[in-house]
Amino acid sequence: MARLVKDVMTTNPIRLSSSAPVIEAAKQMRNADIGAVIVEDDGHVAGIVTDRDIAVRAVAAGKDPEKTPVSDIVSRDLATLSPNDDLERAVKLMREKAIRRIPVIDGGRAVGIVSLGDLAIERDASSALGQISAAPPNQ
Repeated sequence: MARLVKDVMTTNPIRLSSSAPVIEAAKQMRNADIGAVIVEDDGHVAGIVTDRDIAVRAVAAGKDPEKTPVSDIVSRDLATLSPNDDLERAVKLMREKAIRRIPVIDGGRAVGIVSLGDLAIERDASSALGQISAAPPNQ
């Protein structure tokens, strides 16, 4: 039986308003040991902000993280999955779009995020990527 996205995704993703400052996204990522937060406009998923977005689109661009809203750095052209999609669909989307994280949407609401690491652990936990992905985060 094919495994589903809901079997491997990280549930209850952190969500921030598009008006939240970049520094809040960074703090949420640090506190939760994650690399991405979901950005919402009026309760609807508007995009995703990753740690790399913060580094490249905010810090390296000289933007003030305390004054810059996440809407200025958010990735809006989203690929999304349903919790009931099979994992092969997740792999295909990541390959096609060259992305590492995909929001999981159910009924218009973000219910999870599936990452490259989640898929690596599921497919071959003993591989180098699987072992790295399963290791505790370093702070």
